[in-house]
Amino acid sequence: MTKTLNVELGDRSYPIYIGPACLGNDDLFSRHISSRKVMIVTNETVSPLYEAKLRAALKDFEVDCVVLPDGEQYKNWETLNLIFDALLQKKHSRKTTLIALGGGVVGDMTGFAAASYQRGVDFIQVPTTLLSQVDSSVGGKTGINHPLGKNMIGAFYQPNAVIIDTLTLNTLPPREVSAGLAEVIKYGLIRDADFFGWLEGNIQPLRQLDQASLTHAILTSCACKAAIVEEDETEGGVRAILNLGHTFGHAIETHQGYGNWLHGEAVGAGMVMAAQLSHSMQWLNDEALQRIVRVVEQSGLPIKGPSNMNEADYMALMSVDKKVLDGALRLVLLKRLGYALVTEEFSASALGDVLKTGGLQH
Repeated sequence: MTKTLNVELGDRSYPIYIGPACLGNDDLFSRHISSRKVMIVTNETVSPLYEAKLRAALKDFEVDCVVLPDGEQYKNWETLNLIFDALLQKKHSRKTTLIALGGGVVGDMTGFAAASYQRGVDFIQVPTTLLSQVDSSVGGKTGINHPLGKNMIGAFYQPNAVIIDTLTLNTLPPREVSAGLAEVIKYGLIRDADFFGWLEGNIQPLRQLDQASLTHAILTSCACKAAIVEEDETEGGVRAILNLGHTFGHAIETHQGYGNWLHGEAVGAGMVMAAQLSHSMQWLNDEALQRIVRVVEQSGLPIKGPSNMNEADYMALMSVDKKVLDGALRLVLLKRLGYALVTEEFSASALGDVLKTGGLQH
């Protein structure tokens, strides 16, 4: 049974379809493709698993495909150019539709390519990882990494549709499932304390890929993100709360080398660090902090940053975060479970204590 959510953004509105076997549903695709030519963008891992099934659903279209190397370390200009090379070599016009088949890296790069190719062409997100299904495929953030900072080059560019086939998660390695759970937990922490409570009792079914639990978690996460994006499409205000744990997490990813810590792993540790700082400000009590740490840990995620990072490492990398405003570091912190805010009103010494210990006091 396919469920449909809508992201309401005026003339840029689009549906999110969630359900088993969406990948083979030719009607879902054809209603969002306006011309004959389509370019699938996927990677070396996903292509053998799902490219043929997607091509079958696109049987009425002229389909080309570009297969990218797999990994966060390839989210760069060189790999982005492979998409442009394929589009130009195959003579795709501005009427073409790009289809991102893969995880967050594929989705972010395909969206950026769509925003840029001939100054903007249509694209559809077909996310195949839990992390991309609940987060990166929704909301129109596209881009690539730079050696000095993650996601620093990109565009806000909304897809025509997001098509989420929950059965694709059956081929996801356990580490990637855990990484996706970081973003699911985030929604409970920033906006929905009841959902966080549900997660406390359902982490194991989610890790075991129980379809009913996954569908509920994906639907709730997408609905939360859609509501926030509708309020603030280009992150001028409330949308920044979606970055809970990400300022710390992006610093970890950049320091460790893109791909060595998965994005969700870095965000998991980063959320614990944000919770620790919120606790030191007496916004979160001991019980709330312990609940957060427990859920992150039960999800199979790290609850501390890397042992080879120190306070100076974090501060150097956090200073180039997109939330830095006029030289002031701003962080997403928790006033309570289910309520987040962006603030620069925190103690520098308390932040230093969190960074020295990597998130948990010894």
